[in-house]
Amino acid sequence: MKYDNCRKQKISGIFGAAFFAVILAFVLLSCNKAPAGQTGGEPGTGAIIYSHPSNVGPLNPHMYSPSQMFAQVMLYEALVQLNDDGTIGPALAESWDISPDGTVYTFHLREDVKFTDGEPFNADAVILNFKTVMDNAARHDWLGIIGKIEKFEAAGPYDFRLTLNSPYYPCLDDLALPRPFRFLSPKAFPDEGDTSKGIKSPIGTGPWKLVETKLGEYDLFERNDAYWGGKPKPAKVLVKVIPDPVTRALAFESGDINFIYGMGQINYDTFNRLQNSQGVTAAISGPQGTTTIALNSAKGPTAELAVRQALQHLTHKAEIIRGITLGTQIPADFYFDPGIPYCDVGLSPYPYDAGKAAELLDKAGWTLPAGKNIREKNGVPLEIDFCFVGNNAAEKSIAEVLQGQALKLGVSLNLLGEEQDSFYARQKSGDFGMIFSDTWGPPYEPHAMVSSMLVPSHADYMAQLGLPMKKQLDDHIRRVFVTTDVTERAALYKDILTTLHEQAVYLPLFYNTMFEVHRTAELSNVGFGPDRYYIPFSAISLE
Repeated sequence: MKYDNCRKQKISGIFGAAFFAVILAFVLLSCNKAPAGQTGGEPGTGAIIYSHPSNVGPLNPHMYSPSQMFAQVMLYEALVQLNDDGTIGPALAESWDISPDGTVYTFHLREDVKFTDGEPFNADAVILNFKTVMDNAARHDWLGIIGKIEKFEAAGPYDFRLTLNSPYYPCLDDLALPRPFRFLSPKAFPDEGDTSKGIKSPIGTGPWKLVETKLGEYDLFERNDAYWGGKPKPAKVLVKVIPDPVTRALAFESGDINFIYGMGQINYDTFNRLQNSQGVTAAISGPQGTTTIALNSAKGPTAELAVRQALQHLTHKAEIIRGITLGTQIPADFYFDPGIPYCDVGLSPYPYDAGKAAELLDKAGWTLPAGKNIREKNGVPLEIDFCFVGNNAAEKSIAEVLQGQALKLGVSLNLLGEEQDSFYARQKSGDFGMIFSDTWGPPYEPHAMVSSMLVPSHADYMAQLGLPMKKQLDDHIRRVFVTTDVTERAALYKDILTTLHEQAVYLPLFYNTMFEVHRTAELSNVGFGPDRYYIPFSAISLE
């Protein structure tokens, strides 16, 4: 299964003048504007003007929310990086050697790199950053490499040696992730050295530097003119705080921002409308993860395999993609896109088949009593709690469609829309029957996603807890990372993915794509990065 990396669409069409005037008036009231009195020197002058639902946060390279990943990647770099073709290439390390047994990695660092505060980047800086990450290892134990690191040391001023306690094939992939193995200037460390408690300032080696933040208004990045690599084409990136997708679209139409990029930035119908607007260029990326629903195998009706399999067959994905995503997403038959390494394992999809779903439920004893519309078993109704983030319009719409589809077969889905923190608490505690649990896309797939299944950091561990072969599954997950035999590794991945598919632990809906929309007269050379977390600001030209 292959998809084009980018489906470019040239756009034409005109909004009526009256409609545009209404939009402009609304935007002037709704959108956060640059500070008054800065004519000629306003933050947005000569800038890519992007928007995000919140400020970018403290931008601690070693920690998570509220630091925003796209902005962390702008400032901080890793030893290695994910290339556009999916391979791992040099970044702050220009080359590396791996011992024959796969346990010792020696990275040869670039000697011409400085942090934006003038501090040199060298082996000592790498060690300082690795130490603070490993001192906070419990926070990062979802990542497989954390449990594999035995020691790290300088092998010279610009040579860094990392020793593992066993082979770990995704070592370079983990080091390329947006966090936590990225590098902060030694001068920006807190006095006690523990960055998990905060940093003095966000100082990295990357192509951008954060120069101004206005809480609730904007964050301003400027080009790092001393950057060791290819310097960004634009001088500035202004990131305005616009929490609402509808307001963001209005801001774009009024000219208040000139660039929309990513997932969830605008609604599906808005994208379809903007792609017919005059002076706009739009594009859709290839797959960047999977929108999927985790089914709890340890509690409630979904603890039964027949119920989980019936949910697969009763879900009409084409209706969801047509009615909600308006054809912008790609139907998903499997947990991972088969185009990802190790993920094309010859599985057969669960086709939409309401008759098959009814047959499975009937055989499992979930029958429809006379005069009722909900199936029962031993007097217990077939009711399943379905959890989603309450203010996520797409999740809510999908949940409502699935609720209607399930009800036709006598299955009641109780929709529970909650605040994001409560939602994630349910994922970790297992207090759900069904819950949205998207995959993370490259460079996390499949290895980091599979590794996270070993600990209750996301919904995966709890969803799988009731599987009779959970212990064997976990053993195969551990083995897949340490084997140096590629054939054995492929066989282990096949067993892992086949087990999860046959046990119907996940209900995949569609492979996520990203939207990119920009004003044609203002920006050019706009494309997609190798993953959803990297926004290619540096390559964009201002017209």
